[in-house]
Amino acid sequence: MSSWNDWIGEELHELDVLQLKRECMPVRNAQLPVLSWNGKKMFNFSSNNYLGLAAHPKLKEAICRGTVAGSGGVASRLIIGHSEETELLEREIARFKKTEKALLFPNGYMANVGMLTALVTSKDAVFSDQYNHASIVDGIRLSGARLFRYRHLDLNHLEKRLKSADQKGVRHKLIITDSVFSMDGDVAPLRELVRIKEKYGAALVIDEAHGAGVFGPRGQGMAHELGVHEEIDLHMGTFSKAFGVYGAYVAGKKEWISLLVNRARSLIYTTALPPAIVSANRMALRLVTQADQRRGELKEKTVWFRKQLMQKGFAVGNSSTQIIPLYLGENARALAFSESLRQRGVFALAIRPPTVPVHTARLRFSLMANHSWEQLEQTLGYIEQVNKTMRR
Repeated sequence: MSSWNDWIGEELHELDVLQLKRECMPVRNAQLPVLSWNGKKMFNFSSNNYLGLAAHPKLKEAICRGTVAGSGGVASRLIIGHSEETELLEREIARFKKTEKALLFPNGYMANVGMLTALVTSKDAVFSDQYNHASIVDGIRLSGARLFRYRHLDLNHLEKRLKSADQKGVRHKLIITDSVFSMDGDVAPLRELVRIKEKYGAALVIDEAHGAGVFGPRGQGMAHELGVHEEIDLHMGTFSKAFGVYGAYVAGKKEWISLLVNRARSLIYTTALPPAIVSANRMALRLVTQADQRRGELKEKTVWFRKQLMQKGFAVGNSSTQIIPLYLGENARALAFSESLRQRGVFALAIRPPTVPVHTARLRFSLMANHSWEQLEQTLGYIEQVNKTMRR
């Protein structure tokens, strides 16, 4: 055991030296624009609760109603079956996404891993944007498929990789991308990806975790916003962000969903979601479809906040969504900036490698529809203060 302890100690020390060590922090009211950390109230810019629904009274009521059926999912759906409420939710998701069928998963990570390991094997090739979420990366690894990463949003590089795969005799080609990238706030060129997928006979799968609820008619997602939803083979989305609850789904043609039911190990070998969560997700879906005003407020605040940062000389990259990165470069600077903001009452944590590439450490400002204009203005003032202090 001493060798294990020595090795673990060395690993933790190295993380410390590289300023990459992380700790879990207890907070209160993470669902609100103002949370509490160590007894201090702070503006919350680290939440994915984009529409501000996570504390909605109707969701709380739905959870309470759901507990009448019991506290747990009790077994895998393929062993015990699923509730009528789950059946209704999946039908409602399919209507929402305008697909033939939908399948509920415990969370987005398990949805991506299950989907990819069910669809592709070592005979196939997957083409993945280099900034795709870790769950996509891990799903590809577990599938055994040949990975062809293409440079972020670089369609020319993607086409070169597709041509390269054609020369290696792969069975099937699958292109996968986030629709909205979680750490940069930019958007995948879905229209162009549809053209490329058709040109090369590939499938196209998108992760709408940060797009669904926020974009498109009634919050249907970025693919619907851009009018290409019918050309997407599978849509993955989560209930844990704009919807304010928990869980995930995959939506698409009924045959594709049937294959997932039979081969997605993260569905087959895990317990179903608790009744309370399923009940709350059904209510969240209704609230999201009726949330045009919240979406409008979020967009207005996001556009203004990003513009103010750019006018003050801050680098925010190509963000065009509610996710606004403040690029700072090195880990030490990002950590110091975050800590200085926290001292002033702003909770925006430093994002560092391996979540983002080396030398691109940043603060990730994640806006909510119910952030007040006063909170946004005060935060901008604090950002300017910290920046001036750190330049001295």
